[in-house]
Amino acid sequence: MKLPLLVTEFLRRARSLYPEATGAVCGDQRLSYRALGERVDRFSSALEQLGVTRGDVIAYISFNCHRLLEAYYAVPQIGAILLPVNIRLTAGDIAYILTDARAKVVVIDRRLATLLSPVRSALFSVQDVVLMGGETGVDRGLAGHDYESLIAGAIPRTQEPEIGEDDVAELFYTSGTTANPKGVKLTHRNLYLHALYALIGLSGYDDHCIQLHTIPLFHVNGWGTPHFVTLIGGRHVLLPKFDPEDVLATIERERVTHVFFVPTMATALISAPSFQTADLSSLRRIKLGGAAAPPAIVRALSDRLPHCHVAAGYGLSETSPILTTADIKAGLDPTPEESARIRSTAGLPLPGVDIEILDDENQPMPHDGKSAGEICVRSNVVTAGYLNLPDDTARAFAGGWFHTGDVGTIDDQGYVSIIDRKKDIIVTGGENVASLEIEKAIHDHPAVTECAVIALPDPHWGEIPVAIVVRKSGTTLDEAGLLVHCRSQLAHFKAPRRVFFVDALPKGGTGKILKRELRQRFLQHASGQPAAVSSPAPP
Repeated sequence: MKLPLLVTEFLRRARSLYPEATGAVCGDQRLSYRALGERVDRFSSALEQLGVTRGDVIAYISFNCHRLLEAYYAVPQIGAILLPVNIRLTAGDIAYILTDARAKVVVIDRRLATLLSPVRSALFSVQDVVLMGGETGVDRGLAGHDYESLIAGAIPRTQEPEIGEDDVAELFYTSGTTANPKGVKLTHRNLYLHALYALIGLSGYDDHCIQLHTIPLFHVNGWGTPHFVTLIGGRHVLLPKFDPEDVLATIERERVTHVFFVPTMATALISAPSFQTADLSSLRRIKLGGAAAPPAIVRALSDRLPHCHVAAGYGLSETSPILTTADIKAGLDPTPEESARIRSTAGLPLPGVDIEILDDENQPMPHDGKSAGEICVRSNVVTAGYLNLPDDTARAFAGGWFHTGDVGTIDDQGYVSIIDRKKDIIVTGGENVASLEIEKAIHDHPAVTECAVIALPDPHWGEIPVAIVVRKSGTTLDEAGLLVHCRSQLAHFKAPRRVFFVDALPKGGTGKILKRELRQRFLQHASGQPAAVSSPAPP
């Protein structure tokens, strides 16, 4: 017997086995899986009444909320394609994405209406707008249907559309740091198998889990949580935005067991006034991803939460997204310091994931923890390709592997480590330097809260590594002191040549540091203009 692998089965299972269990907590609303399923069915029917059919794209512009969670099932169960949009983008960026995807319906939170209203008239593919959340009647110049009214007035569905496991279920757009964003197509099969692989590889998930959604659901499939937490009948706790004190209070109030952070979120949480006093005894697992996790962050979380498993992982939009998790495998007995280092790597591949380090000729590199190459992947979770971009798709799949664009190593135990994005490797005086290696060294300084290392052009060295640093409040760290620290941990040619101190680093919608903005901001200092601080000549 062969049945299609459809993500819609996850909610069907939860409704059948856990109808009275709380499926979603959103503000003061608590929805059982029975109630959640009924709302999903009603909105599916409402979309069909609006003329949505198989293959149509339905875009959501929303904070984390139960309505966006409902979309993960209401849209694909009628054969349509869900497109969650990053709410940190400009109206122009959003217009590009909606046009490229040929979105037919846009569902938008009223509080975000100004992201759509300036470009609405130019969106020729968009036939309907649905307004949700916020205060009814306050639509900020954007006309559309009311979400709750559509649900209340929906007629029962009379038939189920035919859906194939290779149909596209979700569409996510890459960040577009070097070009226009690319639409990543994720099929039912991709997402179904990702949920199974993640549950096996992450472990610690069962029907008693309570997942706090700090990662926006518009970011790379919500890291899979809308699927695998629902599949096992776990509870979703949704916050509209990340605020460290709100996160701590929610963990305490809702007895949260599982949470995902990008490193900047973890840093903010550690620095929050209530971090040392909040009751965090319910936490079982903290997973770090979205960017390289410095060992200092892993150590700080583990020291405060010795009962909680803290480890990094790795993935990307094109892989549904989780590929690896940095657990301590059987047979290892590391010291606490070594344990923190291992748990800050990308980790070991999940079941069903094949990872290799390839050179420029697509040949495998030794697994010695030193030989670096491009991280390449083969797995059922890898995207079906980029929307409308056959040439980009062909390049990404050259040689039968998916090329991630990340440079890394694999050690003799099988642990993957990320060295840098290909585009972020700094070539100074003919030597390749990884910005992530420098950042890890800087993070080890006790006076540093956050940092980013970028390359700036230099007439003698070609380009030089430059550190942008946020100091901890009340500290007096200066450039000379940080350079001494870096040179005690790094080869001198790898140490930053200049240091700039700032109050905050620019971040995207998921908390990732925006290095592109930093390069633009500090490029003037590479042209001979006075810098904010002085620096010694390169060694």
